[in-house]
Amino acid sequence: MKVLYYDVHRKAEVESELGLTYRELDELMREADYVTIHVPLKPATHHLIGDREMRLMKKSSYLINTSRGPVVDEQALIQTLKERRIAGAGLDVFENEPLAHSSPIVELDNVVLLPHIGSATLATRSAMASLAAECIIDVLNGRLPPALVNRELLKTKPLG
Repeated sequence: MKVLYYDVHRKAEVESELGLTYRELDELMREADYVTIHVPLKPATHHLIGDREMRLMKKSSYLINTSRGPVVDEQALIQTLKERRIAGAGLDVFENEPLAHSSPIVELDNVVLLPHIGSATLATRSAMASLAAECIIDVLNGRLPPALVNRELLKTKPLG
């Protein structure tokens, strides 16, 4: 299977290691059969995928968002799905959570909706619990935990 990717920072070493093919976002939207989104929500990624990007997609393509809801313009997606400009969508996240029962997206037959539970597998939850325990042990032993977020915000000297 040919795997295309887009990132604001191209990663040649990862391309080589994993056999990926880089495309600019517009090219990726035109070529991909499945567009899966894996970005954090930041001002630069808010509505990263909107009406313009969805119009580039093939009618046979699927859009899958498991990152953050506001990365996709939900109203534009609803219209795209209603008009069947793409084959369908899979969503684990929404612009407003929880998703309102009155949202028009729940009535569509070309979308699969999950209630933000994409990580709810035994393997994932076990790994999350193990990592949390390892981080606690590291802190108690005076070491920086491996999953430390926002390291630059440490106000004291580094542990260890």
